[in-house]
Amino acid sequence: MANLKELRSRITSVGSTMQITSAMKMVSAAKLKRAQDAITQLRPYAQKLEEILVNVSATLDSSEGQYSRQTDDVKKVLLVAISSNRGLCGAFNANVVKRVMAYQAESNAQVDTFFMGKKAGEILVKRGSSAPIGERNSIYEDLSYNNASEVAEMLMQKFVEGEYDRIELVYNRFINAATQRVQCEQFLPIREVKSEGTSAGEYIYEPGKEEILEDLIPKSLKTQLFKALLDSNASEHGARMTAMHKATDNAQELKRNLSLEYNKARQAAITNEILEIVGGANALADG
Repeated sequence: MANLKELRSRITSVGSTMQITSAMKMVSAAKLKRAQDAITQLRPYAQKLEEILVNVSATLDSSEGQYSRQTDDVKKVLLVAISSNRGLCGAFNANVVKRVMAYQAESNAQVDTFFMGKKAGEILVKRGSSAPIGERNSIYEDLSYNNASEVAEMLMQKFVEGEYDRIELVYNRFINAATQRVQCEQFLPIREVKSEGTSAGEYIYEPGKEEILEDLIPKSLKTQLFKALLDSNASEHGARMTAMHKATDNAQELKRNLSLEYNKARQAAITNEILEIVGGANALADG
């Protein structure tokens, strides 16, 4: 059994840790509210924009649009791994890493990576993954549509110039504070959808379909990337809040067990002292 000094030290240490995790939980809860509002407000707009884009693009041949170029022989793929710059958020970053590594293992093509959030990159490099072609970890310092647009334009340019046959986004989709689901979402080329009806023909185009797509496609792709970043941001705060809540509960339980052990040790020490005093008194009386 540990001595009383060691137990007091451990109880104090656990108490300090519990204060830190509790504070981090409250900070994440406050940030989560703002991040959750941002993604819930953007998601309907992004989904409707993508729906219009897919319907309109379905009437074009794959050769007509530079962002619709399809190929059966995919030789080069770029994975955009969206993670966080900080840890202490449970399996949030690990799940992104697992999906990236699984994609690399299953694909017959050359798979390069581009990181947004340094944690996934650090883990992948440590596990022997090839160096990324680039990163934009600073985007979380000012998470805005304009900054996301710059990255989206860079990715679109790489696809148009033929550097990659496919670009995929790997990120955590926000479900609620306790649940995040890893997504591997095709960014480019624009996904082909088999339309069962004639919904695409119901649109009236002004000035024309090609002119509209020339403006609509880049805007939709930029919004898609921005939505993924907001999803990941909300998921990060939700995962960290949940992780810190569990850490606080565990610290509280550990502190309770240590306090019980301390009280038992203290009681045993007092009992031993009483026995020694009584034994000494009896020895004097017999003497």
